[in-house]
Amino acid sequence: MSDGGVRSRMLAVWRRVIGLAWPIMAEQTTRTLMRTVDIIISGMFSPAAITAIGLADLYARLPLRIGLGLGGGAIALSSQDTGRGAGDTRDEAITQAIVLGAIAGVPFVLFGLVLSEFAISVLGGNAAVVAYGSVYLALVMVTAPARHVGLIAARALQGTGDTISPMIVNVVANVANVTGSVVLGLGLFGAPRLEIVGVGIATAVANVFTGIVLVGVIASPFRQGRLVRPTDWVVTKQLVAVSTPRVGEGMVATAIEFPFNSLLLLLGTEVNAGYQVGRRVYQQITSPLGRGYNVAASVVVGQSLGAGKPDQARFEGWSIAALGLATVGVIGIGLALEADTFVAIFTDDPETVEYAITFAVAYGLGAPLLVTYIVIAGALQGAGETKIPFVARASGLFLFYLCGSYIAAIPLGYGAAGVGAGIVGYFAWSLLVVTVGFRYGDWAGKAARMMDERTDSERS
Repeated sequence: MSDGGVRSRMLAVWRRVIGLAWPIMAEQTTRTLMRTVDIIISGMFSPAAITAIGLADLYARLPLRIGLGLGGGAIALSSQDTGRGAGDTRDEAITQAIVLGAIAGVPFVLFGLVLSEFAISVLGGNAAVVAYGSVYLALVMVTAPARHVGLIAARALQGTGDTISPMIVNVVANVANVTGSVVLGLGLFGAPRLEIVGVGIATAVANVFTGIVLVGVIASPFRQGRLVRPTDWVVTKQLVAVSTPRVGEGMVATAIEFPFNSLLLLLGTEVNAGYQVGRRVYQQITSPLGRGYNVAASVVVGQSLGAGKPDQARFEGWSIAALGLATVGVIGIGLALEADTFVAIFTDDPETVEYAITFAVAYGLGAPLLVTYIVIAGALQGAGETKIPFVARASGLFLFYLCGSYIAAIPLGYGAAGVGAGIVGYFAWSLLVVTVGFRYGDWAGKAARMMDERTDSERS
């Protein structure tokens, strides 16, 4: 094919991806804005409050990981079956994922009610950090089932090609969350000044709202997909098989964060606070785009495989990666160059600012690597191939993010800069692994075999 033909095909993919991804980006912008506001408000109290939010979020990511894992299974099966017109198995997968998510959230409710104070104290935080963090963690954890349901329902709808409905619901919830955090946290408009308790209450209410409304959208007659009585064990098996590595990937990431944050605390509370701010700067600016491309890659590749077009799916994966580089990669470099300007929005503590700039630069320089990894991983996940991204991320987190950061920071004496180097190394390694998997793996054949199995089960 001529260069002009390749270029026109790539531009067509970019147009489709942007059409799918912009609602996800808008949704994620308000979601990251919500977390950013939480940190800004916490910074008005003390550095200990910022650290408390960061440590509590380590545990709050556990239900997030399960929700995203089951959502990954839902989007893979949903997109494939939408592409091949198999509505019954699609609806079966959507319903089963939502039910599994709600059940899986119950243990986190108990954890939040019973173990929140211990969970923060065991990480080595001082008394102020424990006091702030334990209350916030308890409030967030009691809504874990709703958080799971909201994440899974959104991914299921996105798999059908409907990215608008989840955006509307999540944007409303996130704006309400931001408003609640400001009003209740700072005691505005006659509300009591609840500080971190107010931030936690706003987050909990938003989680419940999102879960209930998105289930209602799926159950309505106005969108593709519906809730059914689960009966197909083949769908159950595939959903669990696809979701388990995704959940495992997230759990490894969360587990690694505990010793990683202990490393940061060993270097100082201000280093930990600087990391939370530096990462938040990156996430607020570039994470919405990366998440949008990731989901769009899963949808586009999954639907092409469902339509029996594996070569097209492969081309689409590489094309979306190029789009990510041209946007997020460039923005990340700009962030690294202007890190001090963005960091100043979050805190004015001189020592925290210094470390935050170091971490913001590391994330900015690593952005081209990270966005390419995110896109290729999303393409593989759309095919139901979740083991390769699991290996890529788990090994990168352990070898570079944790061990490499420790060696560079402590034995070699580079401190926060050494941790930043470990972060960039993690991005590079993860990208290498998924690129090899996407180039040489049998992910298209695996998707075809899974669809054949679901078809045989539906006929029997």
